Amino acid sequence: MGRLCQTEGLTEDQVEILKAVRTFVDEKILPVATELEHADTYPQEIVDGLKELGIFGLMIPEEYDGLGESLLTYALCVEEIARGWMSVSGVINTHFIVAYMLMRHGTEEQKQKYLPRMATGEVRGSFSMSEPGLGSDVAAIKTKAARTDDGYTIDGQKMWLTNGGSSNLIAVLVKTDEGSDSVYRNMTTFLVEKEPGFGETAPGLTIPGKIDKMGYKGVDTTEAIFEGHRISAEQVLGGGPGKGFYQMMDGVEVGRVNVAARACGIANRAFELAIAYAQTRETFGKQIADHQAILFRLAEMATKVEASHAMMVKAARLKDKGERNDVEAGMAKMLAAEYCNEVVQDSFRIHGGYGYSKEYEIERLYREAAFMLIGEGTSDIQKMIIGRSLLKDYALKG
Repeated sequence: MGRLCQTEGLTEDQVEILKAVRTFVDEKILPVATELEHADTYPQEIVDGLKELGIFGLMIPEEYDGLGESLLTYALCVEEIARGWMSVSGVINTHFIVAYMLMRHGTEEQKQKYLPRMATGEVRGSFSMSEPGLGSDVAAIKTKAARTDDGYTIDGQKMWLTNGGSSNLIAVLVKTDEGSDSVYRNMTTFLVEKEPGFGETAPGLTIPGKIDKMGYKGVDTTEAIFEGHRISAEQVLGGGPGKGFYQMMDGVEVGRVNVAARACGIANRAFELAIAYAQTRETFGKQIADHQAILFRLAEMATKVEASHAMMVKAARLKDKGERNDVEAGMAKMLAAEYCNEVVQDSFRIHGGYGYSKEYEIERLYREAAFMLIGEGTSDIQKMIIGRSLLKDYALKG
């Protein structure tokens, strides 16, 4: 293990968990990641191994059969997993966000119903805000839930569901008419149960199939089409309508820490590949690591990896203290995503022509890094969140 991405002040339990995850990544993920990614194959054996490690219940409280660990522990595990293969961390992320939303906002009945089975991976979560043509404008969602005598009927089309096929529980944000002047108080999160797979996975709910992507392969990304899907009022997250937007934003905030952690993992792996290659490739009679241009590039890459890791750790620790971390999570996500792409590009350049070959791992990382720029909100969205909050904090008096 190299000197990058080390974290001070960890407990013995955290150290042991990270050691187990790092060993799993080195032995079970890295040897097969590129082959599975190129084939766009769902990593079932890897997922089963993570279930045995308890990763699916890492943050779920012990009273619901989880490990009761912190967001920091989870983020550091994600960083390690993304170092092996970013898609695997995506399998866990949406599941974690749904579990987090249940922990924070669910009724006790909902927690008892889902969390113990989420801790084992029996129930696998995905969540859905986006729609075709929607982008980052969450207020413009069109999918609606209309009241009926015994619950609601949902109609509409959702987009970009990570784990949309493999999950059996979707936390989905839709419009409900609560009579509020604020569009944000006319949104509700529903807990939609379905069968894993594609096609009609529940009455009135169709998952058409996987979206073919440039990278982020292996994990399934889908649409979800609701056509008269009937659901009981008991499946409203928290038991009452009109709170969905705020519940989702809370989930996305911790999701941004997750994406920052993923970006750190990818960047760290790209650096590892670059510094190893630079010591084996020779030009003009010496290893390329001895050329000043390469040496400077490696130094800059390592600095960016360390800065990203530090920002991610700070954001996670703030959330664990129960403090607001919207600015810090946005900063961590933006910085880590941008630096990840820069570090991967530098590693790609160090590899030269070989980096363009699918035989080399950096080719996969090059495609995966691009997703970090848009996952859980683009860098421009993060800048808006950060800037608006800073204006409030530094508002002129008088």
